[in-house]
Amino acid sequence: QVQLVESGGGLVQAGGSLRLSCATSGRTFRRYPMGWFRQAPGKEREFVATISGNGDTTYYADSVKGRFTISRDNAKNTVYLQMNSLKPEDTADYYCAVAVGGTAQRMSVMIGIDYWGQGIQVTVSS
Repeated sequence: QVQLVESGGGLVQAGGSLRLSCATSGRTFRRYPMGWFRQAPGKEREFVATISGNGDTTYYADSVKGRFTISRDNAKNTVYLQMNSLKPEDTADYYCAVAVGGTAQRMSVMIGIDYWGQGIQVTVSS
């Protein structure tokens, strides 16, 4: 059974930092692009960042560029999202995802995503 399990969320003050982790099991995802998405209350799920299978290529939403960094450790089948300079508008449920047959670029427009994690809450207080 394929599983994506997020961790590292929580409550943080504006300007603070959090690091999300997404551990995969049930299948080796080291060759596949992975990404992070978020959904705020009352809004649609949106792209945050994606990374290619070998980690060489990354994409970021304009709203997080320069503040968030996506990375991966293929030996651990884990992808990370380092979030710095957090703002109240970053408050959302964050989801990791993988595209078995796609690319990091296509994932950035929500195409070709095969598996989702269950999501983890991030709350940024002002």
